[in-house]
Amino acid sequence: MPQNRTRITRFGVFELDLSAGELRKSGVKLRLQGQPFQVLALLLEHAGDVVTREELQQKLWPSDTFVDFDHSLNTAVNKVREALGDSASSPRYVETLARRGYRFIAEVHQDISSDAPEEAPHGAAAVLLTAPDQKRSASTPPAPPDPPPALHPELEVPIPRRALTRSLFALTQIMYLSFYLSALFLLRYVQEIGDSIRHPWGEVLVGAVLITAGVGIPLRLYLLSAVGFDYQRLGEKFRQMFPFILALDQLWAIAPFLLIEQIGLGAAFAVSAALLYLPFSERTLIRMAYLGPRAR
Repeated sequence: MPQNRTRITRFGVFELDLSAGELRKSGVKLRLQGQPFQVLALLLEHAGDVVTREELQQKLWPSDTFVDFDHSLNTAVNKVREALGDSASSPRYVETLARRGYRFIAEVHQDISSDAPEEAPHGAAAVLLTAPDQKRSASTPPAPPDPPPALHPELEVPIPRRALTRSLFALTQIMYLSFYLSALFLLRYVQEIGDSIRHPWGEVLVGAVLITAGVGIPLRLYLLSAVGFDYQRLGEKFRQMFPFILALDQLWAIAPFLLIEQIGLGAAFAVSAALLYLPFSERTLIRMAYLGPRAR
């Protein structure tokens, strides 16, 4: 009698159940249906090999289907990456080959099981099947170990989710924008602090705030919009601007010392030390989210 066979493909913490049409992460079902599910299944079937765009079109978009194939395929692949927490710039699962197609690059394990019950052995074969053998035959094979997480080629640390690194970078830009705007709205207070130290210092501080805030506000808006729209060359642009950003941020790092009377020397020193390190954190976040050409 023919047997119903179930094939489950495992990769990392994910498993794709073809018979149920489900993608699961650590046993939890994820939302992935239709064309994105079929694209992922086809890539897994040819894991390690390039699946061309023409092959995807022939197998998943019949010739009598009138759709914008390029847009539909790009949308399907993006949904696959979103479900897997993957990205095109630093792929762990789905790699894009420009003008050719896609390739599944993670280690894949396939389990094929039968829904039909196994027939009991007869005669001498039944006698030879001892109790320990029965126990071993009834047990399921252990799940393959998860592959080690992909490491950043330059930083030698596990590659985090790009949404996390981009969000942290964006929050940093918002923080600096709040600094600039607060200083501009409290400009008279800044001048009073400077004058309390020595009379010409008030005008010097006001001029420094106006110049650095005037330059910093458009800079932070540019970085915020670039990371928000996921500008793929942001990593390269940020490396070029970093010396200027470093100088600007180091200058604003001394701002807490203007509030010594309100927050105390210890708090001002701690906040200033954190602000001195912050531009290097920005650079690390950008390097994690936007790999250089050699790393890709």
